Amino acid sequence: MLLDASDWSLAYAADDVMADLSPDLRERVGLETHAAVMELATGIHHRVEDAVTELATLRARLSAALAPRGLRAASAGTHPTAVWRDSVVSSHPRYRAIEESTRVLARREPTLAMHVHVGVPTPHAAVQVANRIRVHLPLLLALSANSPYWQGRATGFASTRPSLFGAFPRSGLPRRFRSYRDWTETVDLMIRSGAIPDSSYLWWDVRLQPRFGTVEIRIMDAQTRIEDVAAIAALVQALVRVELNTPLASPWHTEASEIIQENRFLAARDGMDALLIDPETGSRVPAVELLDSVLEACVPHAEQLRSVPELASARVLAAQNGAARQRAVGRHGDLPALAAELAAAFSPADVAQASVGEPALPAYPA
Repeated sequence: MLLDASDWSLAYAADDVMADLSPDLRERVGLETHAAVMELATGIHHRVEDAVTELATLRARLSAALAPRGLRAASAGTHPTAVWRDSVVSSHPRYRAIEESTRVLARREPTLAMHVHVGVPTPHAAVQVANRIRVHLPLLLALSANSPYWQGRATGFASTRPSLFGAFPRSGLPRRFRSYRDWTETVDLMIRSGAIPDSSYLWWDVRLQPRFGTVEIRIMDAQTRIEDVAAIAALVQALVRVELNTPLASPWHTEASEIIQENRFLAARDGMDALLIDPETGSRVPAVELLDSVLEACVPHAEQLRSVPELASARVLAAQNGAARQRAVGRHGDLPALAAELAAAFSPADVAQASVGEPALPAYPA
């Protein structure tokens, strides 16, 4: 999110900022629904470390481009004091069309999420991963929770963003799909009916991206610190590999959407303090215990992916995630000071040069 450094309010200046960026940086920066938000997108990397190094460089370069305008950048699930009356929709045709379609919903306060694409080899694998990773979505939300303030007040939720974004159509937890054909027939019907132009208008917590050959996990709040991005990206990548290579479902799996939906609510409300429902026993399990068991299953895969240090840092994040840090700063009510803290943590002082993106896996058929 773009901030006015004089008062730490949102700055609806993305169109002007984009026009002034260098061509190579513009390739990695995109407009979003709101004109106070810009999206940073890394290239393709096999290792989390390389992706995060590139992201750190992008953050530093964007910060440098913003400074002459008196602007700063920050990242979190919500801006702590923004109100819908001030919202300005981006000039991009896609987002003007979304405004026309969703009307007042597009004029709410901006929300920001972290999206992780993981390459998979086949359409069958993509559906398998999307179906099986649904059960992990509440834990990923609890770990990434980073939006405890909204419209200038504490909400009582660690992650307020999913509730706000959930007003949008085609959002939240997707159903299980029987096959890739089931997915394509469903999406084709929505496109032929004119309900959506293409599958990128499906804003589910996890979705297939055939043109990239990826499964995209989208439930996480945007992260303030680079090291937290690394922890979550490593966990997501390892979980995808677990679900691709484990023949049988693990004990924590369930096909009951009702259980996943309830855990999703509990995770949004309580973050890593949540007691989540164990579908096997029906008892409530602390999110930190569930994370331990998931990390144990992920470690052998992280070794293959060369992301063990990043995966291990998920425990550090669990001890104090973004929501906990925001509350520690904002508990005295000075929310502009909190926005300033978010900006200060956006870009590390020393940034390594970005690694070159590695070739993409072949896209599976659209």
